[in-house]
Amino acid sequence: MVAEAPGSVRLALAPNVVLLDPEPAVSSAMREGWARQQSARFLQASTIHPRLRLLQRFEKFTGLYPWQWTPADGEAFIVHLRSGSKPIQLSTARSYEVVIELFVEYLLDRRYGWVETCQERFGESPQVIFHEGNSVLHSVEYEGDPRRRPLTYDEVQALFDAADARPRRIHGQGRKGTLTALRDAAALKTIYAYGTRRTESSKVDLVDLRRHRKAPQFGQAGSMTVRYGKSSKGTPPKRRTVLLVPEMDWVVDVLDEWVHEIGPRLSPDRHPALWVTERVGRMSPRSINEAFVTARQDAGLDEDLDLHCLRHSYITHLTEFGYPARFVQEQVGHTHASTTAIYMGVSDEYRNQLLEASLKRRLGDDWDLE
Repeated sequence: MVAEAPGSVRLALAPNVVLLDPEPAVSSAMREGWARQQSARFLQASTIHPRLRLLQRFEKFTGLYPWQWTPADGEAFIVHLRSGSKPIQLSTARSYEVVIELFVEYLLDRRYGWVETCQERFGESPQVIFHEGNSVLHSVEYEGDPRRRPLTYDEVQALFDAADARPRRIHGQGRKGTLTALRDAAALKTIYAYGTRRTESSKVDLVDLRRHRKAPQFGQAGSMTVRYGKSSKGTPPKRRTVLLVPEMDWVVDVLDEWVHEIGPRLSPDRHPALWVTERVGRMSPRSINEAFVTARQDAGLDEDLDLHCLRHSYITHLTEFGYPARFVQEQVGHTHASTTAIYMGVSDEYRNQLLEASLKRRLGDDWDLE
């Protein structure tokens, strides 16, 4: 039995668990309750924890508890984040507003009793923070950074040349890291050749490389099974099989060299991962990203390009190779064709070829664009 202070409100956090509610404890209980609600919906910890950190950040910024927050506090928070040397992007502001809105919706839901608790204990109740008049309007389908774009063929080649040069430079300087530099170069090439995301690439195992009966010439590189594809909220990871296309057949030699010559020198023992570390662990998404940044800097490419731009490049180049839109969509695991279209950035030359082909069909073969 827990002793109850005079005038306190008892909050049931879980069956048979009772908490006395000084203000910080109530605020913490609110966040814990919301976390449980999200967990019950099978949202991943990687989604829930950043949301909770944002709420703590907002509470620290305002110096107020959730039942004291006002629309003015939300507006001041976003204005603060938009100022300084590194202002947040529009899409980031939207995501922050949505998180706070979802938390407040949970507090205002009468089924959880927070409104009554706050009114009885503090004489105040939670209120809506962001509304149509002070939040980012979702007026366009894509709100990402416009500087993120597909790499051109020359830029892809420059990136790979820089990645290939790094092992030789490290070896020539007598430093450690030659094998991991060779691994990084192979990983970047494979990511481009199959159009995978960084987390998907990190979790690929050797057994996920398989022969494809329609393309026996590619050996074990004929297809890649992605078992940890990006999941929708409350759903398990999506699985898909990515087929190696003939235009990317150069990656067969890259993977063969890594699997049979370079990788074993890291003594991976029985570790299942395709990309392993010197300490016989799985290469992390962060390490893959760092490998891209290093190669990008060595190649002198635009600093706004990131690892995900290789996926943009894969989608664009498959389209320019002439593959049907549906095939490209299935390869990259997009639910909607509109998402694939957003990633696409075909060249003017390709557009002119389409225009010329269309006009010739209409006006005859004697018509010429020039």
